[in-house]
Amino acid sequence: MKIKQADMATRKAFSQRMVEYGVIDKDFAVFEADIGYSTYSYLFRDRYPDRYFNMGIAESNTMGAAAGMAADGRTVIACSYGVFITMRAVETIRTYICYPNLNIKFLSSHGGLTAAIDGVTHQATEDIAFMTTLPNMKVLVPTDTIAARKCFDLAMKTSGPVFIRLMRDPLFDIYDNNEEFILGGSKILEAGHDITIVSYGDIIFEALKSREMLKKENISAEIIDMYSIKPFDTKTLLKSISKTKTLLVVENHQKRNGLGYELSNFCLKNHPVFFDNLGLDNTFAESGRYEQVIEKYGISANHITEKAKEIIKKKALLDN
Repeated sequence: MKIKQADMATRKAFSQRMVEYGVIDKDFAVFEADIGYSTYSYLFRDRYPDRYFNMGIAESNTMGAAAGMAADGRTVIACSYGVFITMRAVETIRTYICYPNLNIKFLSSHGGLTAAIDGVTHQATEDIAFMTTLPNMKVLVPTDTIAARKCFDLAMKTSGPVFIRLMRDPLFDIYDNNEEFILGGSKILEAGHDITIVSYGDIIFEALKSREMLKKENISAEIIDMYSIKPFDTKTLLKSISKTKTLLVVENHQKRNGLGYELSNFCLKNHPVFFDNLGLDNTFAESGRYEQVIEKYGISANHITEKAKEIIKKKALLDN
């Protein structure tokens, strides 16, 4: 798989596609909670000022106003940092958006520790837990700029609320324009037979680095980009773990109530395997350089490699 340096963050790619989509769909509106230059929603404002509403630093009111417009039949995109969407406004989202199943899409920027330098107040490390718990909510996490653009289109074609988790800074690109993204889908980025490693968003790149490290020790890792968190791809997961008999889930999120918890529950009920997960272990992080923060909090390629070897060792002991 070819990996190249990205020239923009997924939040910007998503907003650029939002502007382009304004020609395709002349009816949808965008609501912003006063950080349009951070979410890049200002690009839409500059092109379509009559369809852009900056509601100020009032996230719950922003979601309420968006719900009012969506209740009248229009698709609405609501923009802010993920930590503010999922905590300051979660009751409004639950009752006034998810309950009536309104057609609102969430541009959620600064997901997980990609907001590393901005510190704990801006690091959305519990957002997946909140959003996947809400009935009717769908959750997508694009890994690169192409995926961000494709996930915008997917969200717009999907009925009801969709939460899209985006990154703060440019990292890498792996997909091309021919890739298709579907609700409930995933991508096998690299095939393998010794262990299945599932991740999403920025940590996919760490998983790919780990695969190369494991290869040097004659361990073959299968890497799955689970970009659709809710619903997730049960078919691809089952096929992979039936082959490897192991599963490691790594995510830029709290370990508790993230994708790891969801997949472990699924495996326990449907296909028990050797399992472990990496994420923030009941802790807040801290401000710092992204690479140093993910290393300290246990979700870097080094940690993935060591955990994968540990799981494979347990499987080997039982096999013997």
